[in-house]
Amino acid sequence: MAVFLVILLCVLGLCFCIALLKWNEVKYRKKGLPPGTMGWPVFGETTEFLKQGPNFMKNQRARFGSFFKSHILGCPTIVSMDPELNKYILMNEAKGLVPGYPQSMLDILGKCNIAAVHGSNHKYMRGALVALVSPSMIKAHLLSKIDDFVRSHLSNWDGKIIDIQQKTKEMALLSSLNQIAGVDSISMSKEFMPEFFKLVLGTLSLPINLPGTNYHQGFQARKNITGMLSQLLEERRASGETRNDMLAGLMNGDENNRYKLSDEEIIDQMITILYSGYETVSTTSMMAVKYLHDHPNVLQELRKEHLAIREKKRPEDPIDWNDYKSMPFTRAVIFETSRLATIVNGVLRKTTKDMEMNGFVIPKGWRIYVYTREINYDPRLYPDPFTFNPWRWMDKTSDSQNYFFIFGGGTRQCPGKELGMAEIATFLHYFVTRYRWEEVGGDKLMKFPRVEAPNGLHIRVSNYD
Repeated sequence: MAVFLVILLCVLGLCFCIALLKWNEVKYRKKGLPPGTMGWPVFGETTEFLKQGPNFMKNQRARFGSFFKSHILGCPTIVSMDPELNKYILMNEAKGLVPGYPQSMLDILGKCNIAAVHGSNHKYMRGALVALVSPSMIKAHLLSKIDDFVRSHLSNWDGKIIDIQQKTKEMALLSSLNQIAGVDSISMSKEFMPEFFKLVLGTLSLPINLPGTNYHQGFQARKNITGMLSQLLEERRASGETRNDMLAGLMNGDENNRYKLSDEEIIDQMITILYSGYETVSTTSMMAVKYLHDHPNVLQELRKEHLAIREKKRPEDPIDWNDYKSMPFTRAVIFETSRLATIVNGVLRKTTKDMEMNGFVIPKGWRIYVYTREINYDPRLYPDPFTFNPWRWMDKTSDSQNYFFIFGGGTRQCPGKELGMAEIATFLHYFVTRYRWEEVGGDKLMKFPRVEAPNGLHIRVSNYD
């Protein structure tokens, strides 16, 4: 009898699970939708999406083609891996498409962040941000701050075993903090860092606000960070001092005083600046170190470019804008690292009306995941795509550059693109001219949805003679 009850319970449990899966499929069954699976109610296929990473996308593509439906991060979603269609979506946001980032990201980054707004609000917020990070601002103010910070950050690595993953994370965050608030950032950085790391983790999670979840911890970190930045604003106003940093620019508008922001908008912009550059700068820097170690011929060419710059300078002289613009191979190394590592796998849009796309009907309110990762490994665009070959970027006429979306596309191309490039280039300049290094440990870890990266990659550093 007991055995029969156990079997009966197992059968009933199995039937219940099947019914749950079928319920989600039935709920989102609409005529004209592309093929695909929707997973569990509420959770959809989020667990598989986050756990399996790019393999989840590859498996779904093998089953359903390059245009399929799923349910991830709390919303029904269409995944597009078609290069031409992805280019069209990115270049035509106004035609029924708006940003479609997960609710967890919008909640934690703030309703005024540049990824959340669209239309005239986006134009205004983007203008305020561009005024801070434009090439002219990098040339006049930011590059010298980056140079000074990176010199200090790398100053005592000789003879040590360095966790390069941790060091590049610290570099990306603390350098941005320094650009935002200058000397005021020093006193708050120790308290700020752990909260910021929790905030980043929470942005890519299901928006379930229960203790212990990444979303809850990220949302609490958002509150703590908002408190720190609000205090920073109050202290800056109380001091009455004139500063030359991003915070001063946000508080006063641009040089023509066009962009006047509320405190809430200023705080969301600061968080946006920190968040948008953090993972791209840190992971690209780390992976460049990895790829350069594995490809001595690339390292030799890169070092040659930077030693030529240093030969014209005294040891204490910083690099300037002309030096930065004379680093074509460095730029190629950064592009190739970004392509091969694929730090950002794609971007999200949301439909504002029913749309016909690729022969299917996409319902209003659905997300479209413009998945650009696979384009980076397309052999038609990149011959021998899994080989680290920066020289491929020295050909400016290559058609592949029209499909390189690591900085987004259209009106939402990352406004801090050049600033991030300058930070990575400055790091590489001082790293390869000061040091030699060898790997002493690090396991492979699928760190999704960003990049497959070495976990705890340690290097032994010594002075370059």
